[in-house]
Amino acid sequence: MATVAAEMKKTKYDRQLRIWGEQGQTALENANICLLNCGPTGSEALKNLVLGGIGSITVVDESKVEIYDLGNNFLLDEDKLGQPKAKCVCSFLVELNDAVKAKFVEEAPENLIEKNPSFFAGFTLVIATQLMETSLIKLDKICREANIMLVIARSYGLTGMVRISMKEHTIIESKPDHFLDDLRLHNPWPELIEFSKTIDLSVTDPVIHKHTPYIVILINLAEKWAKEHDGCLPSTRQEKRDFKDFIKTHMLNMDEENYKEALEASFKVSISRGISSDLLQIVNDSAAEVDSKSSDFWVLVAALKEFIENEGDGEPPLEGSIPDMTSSTECYVILQKIYQAKAESDCLAMEQRVKNILKRIGKDPDAISKAYVKNFCKNARKISICRFRDIEDEFTSPCLPELQKCLNDEDYSYAVGFYILLRAVDRFAANYNRLPGIFDSGLNEEISRLKLIAVGILSELGLNGPTLSEDLVTEMCRFGGAELHPVAAFIGGVASQEVIKLVTKQFVPLKGTFMFNGIDHKSQVLVL
Repeated sequence: MATVAAEMKKTKYDRQLRIWGEQGQTALENANICLLNCGPTGSEALKNLVLGGIGSITVVDESKVEIYDLGNNFLLDEDKLGQPKAKCVCSFLVELNDAVKAKFVEEAPENLIEKNPSFFAGFTLVIATQLMETSLIKLDKICREANIMLVIARSYGLTGMVRISMKEHTIIESKPDHFLDDLRLHNPWPELIEFSKTIDLSVTDPVIHKHTPYIVILINLAEKWAKEHDGCLPSTRQEKRDFKDFIKTHMLNMDEENYKEALEASFKVSISRGISSDLLQIVNDSAAEVDSKSSDFWVLVAALKEFIENEGDGEPPLEGSIPDMTSSTECYVILQKIYQAKAESDCLAMEQRVKNILKRIGKDPDAISKAYVKNFCKNARKISICRFRDIEDEFTSPCLPELQKCLNDEDYSYAVGFYILLRAVDRFAANYNRLPGIFDSGLNEEISRLKLIAVGILSELGLNGPTLSEDLVTEMCRFGGAELHPVAAFIGGVASQEVIKLVTKQFVPLKGTFMFNGIDHKSQVLVL
């Protein structure tokens, strides 16, 4: 029965398993998510997560279903009028995926934030939608103190925003779009050199010649080049051109695919030894000075630093995989085994260093699994960390040069304008107990009031020169706080995507405030 259930799950989540694997799917299934306010933005975010197989959800909303909800929230229908919105949304979501455990709390999120902060302690992550600034700041402090991830999402007329807030997020599987294969052509190890020497590039048999893997071609020709250039590999632009010409002299025919591959990859022999600046920053981070309170990630970073300085000879552990290439099957299989053996050797060295560090800081030497160490080694070059400013700090003391630059930049002026105006809207609501523009009459007065508040915010931040577009202030008042379904669906989609990144600890999440400008159809990230 267990096997049948596992197969059914694989079939059900087949497409996403190809992206984040069983490990990522398990993380989703173990997650407990809290949604604050289940309007269209929150409902869209949660719908995506429920379809993805999130483990448990709790929806917090005190409102009842009203007639206007039917126009922008497809999880609600006419039968539900007058019923608790949270209950109705939960019942619909469970229909989408009965494996998800759903609960609802019929209470205002602001009340829980103010009077019952311990309510949030059991959640993996909180999605806060349509919350005002004062409540957001308090919620952020609650979540940070309890080490709970917070994703903020808001849609407002034709604009919207998404922001992540937490102390630190560590990523092993960052999965960058473009990253060089870890072939070590610039620094081959003895077993790889020894195998390459067994293959004669001067062989005249055309079948053998055109099926020599480009890895072997480049290692052999790089060694020849170095012997003729005082032990140095090609480094200048001209030398790299000359090295390509040197490769061409070994071709029997110009249509040999393996030599074309060697020409395309020739720059890899000139890569400098060592680690990237990003990885160097991580291994030198103060958190890599580990103690008994350090997370598994930082213990592995500490081990990585030691490995690079010792067994790695300045390099991280080898990944151990090779790309497809023109080659005879025999040569390709041998190369695969050589790379895998080196990767396994590096992983064993890392395992021992991890055990030693754990013992040194008073933890069980076997506290970190071999599978976790292996996954870390495979992705060591691509690990990443994100640290997020707390919301109050950003609101009271943003990066002024960046803010000034965005206000004066035509491409970013609308994004930062909406950012300021969303804050101004919250202050307007606090002052007048309503959102600007919800009544048709007196729109000009509303515009003047909102503009005055926005200018006041800029002035508080020390920005007396820049002004916001009159058209933008007018549009914010015309929006009247409406959650338009297309905008809410988009913002909810972005929010759910970030939740998946955070829960699975795969891919790099947004590092600033994501702003959507529905007027010009632009999305931009403000790092303030």
